[in-house]
Amino acid sequence: MSMSNGAVIVTGAGGYIGPHVVKALLDTGHSVAAVVRPGSVARLDPRATLIEMDILADDVELDIFEHAEGLVHLAWQDGFAHNSSAHMSQVSSHYRFVTGAAARGCPRIVTLGTMHEVGYWEGAINAETPTNPLNQYGIAKDALRRSLPLALTDTSMAWVRCYYIYGDDRRNNSVFKKILDAVDAGSESFPFTTGRNRYDFIRVEDLGRQIAAVFSAAEETGVINCCSGEPVSLADKVEQFITENRLPITLEYGAFPDRPYDSPGVWGDATRIKNILRSIEQV
Repeated sequence: MSMSNGAVIVTGAGGYIGPHVVKALLDTGHSVAAVVRPGSVARLDPRATLIEMDILADDVELDIFEHAEGLVHLAWQDGFAHNSSAHMSQVSSHYRFVTGAAARGCPRIVTLGTMHEVGYWEGAINAETPTNPLNQYGIAKDALRRSLPLALTDTSMAWVRCYYIYGDDRRNNSVFKKILDAVDAGSESFPFTTGRNRYDFIRVEDLGRQIAAVFSAAEETGVINCCSGEPVSLADKVEQFITENRLPITLEYGAFPDRPYDSPGVWGDATRIKNILRSIEQV
């Protein structure tokens, strides 16, 4: 397809993160071919070229990569359903698609990962942190992360590991969306935990810019945390969200117990992504 000549191909472009990555790449001067599922409705920047494609199909056409600038692979089914059977059943299809892109000459590949690859951890996560995923989503992502470098020895590849994403909250499945839904239903209080656990929160727009920056830094490979690097308590973040959005609802602390398998504090080491952002800004 000539439409992808010189373009960055972004899969999962119609998902939660995809539109923000597409916009960030376009804003930094890249041409973008946005890949969405056939028949899906996507809110995409009109500057992007739209491609409808089932990337997990056995007979998926990979000629689009022969003249592409690179691939940002965000597509993933049931990302909000961490124990869906789709995760493990589709790992080989993701592997075939990404390695097929490399075989067609795609010079730069950035693939979306998750902090769920790590499993239970207390403190900062870096590229060397051992992984022991505890749900099907994390297990599948970790399997793909481990397998790709063994095949892509001649390709510049980065694995962007993401953390607790918020923003554009009507389209995610976070506590922030649940609070908005509760307000819509007329609730004046929201059952909550103690909120003491600390997490690494990042707005989806900022995440999009970070992923675009990683793509542009072709010399940066391996696992790169896309995150804020700042642990914030869940209570503080949710209270901030309620205040900023002027929501007529209060948190009912202690209505639910803290889950014993949740870390009291986990966040990403943001050293590499901050250096990448600085280097991009200086160009």
